Amino acid sequence: MRTLVDANVVLRYMLRDDENQFPTAERTIREGAFLLPEVLAEIVYVLLGVYSVPREDIASRLQILVKEVQSEHPDILTTALSTFGTTKLDFIDCLLAAYNNHLGDKVVSFDRKLNRLLQ
Repeated sequence: MRTLVDANVVLRYMLRDDENQFPTAERTIREGAFLLPEVLAEIVYVLLGVYSVPREDIASRLQILVKEVQSEHPDILTTALSTFGTTKLDFIDCLLAAYNNHLGDKVVSFDRKLNRLLQ
């Protein structure tokens, strides 16, 4: 059975902004938490929109996190984060492009910036 973590657990672990919740978050991650791409997207959204963390910092910090947790396609997550840190694309678009790049998944979009990345 996997131990799925939500965005709040990861944020408490990364930010260490709640000393009561940090030990549980840290233990859960250290014991093999499983990170879903949807949760990673929420973490990016919160760090960017609520905490105003620069894109490059989000990308580098979350690439480290991806190495600390389990996920189905860590290479896809790492690629998406790298793209996010160096472009102005939304994280979801970066994730779609990474699925296209790594798995050959076809992506259909009306987003011109995403379509340029997919070419």
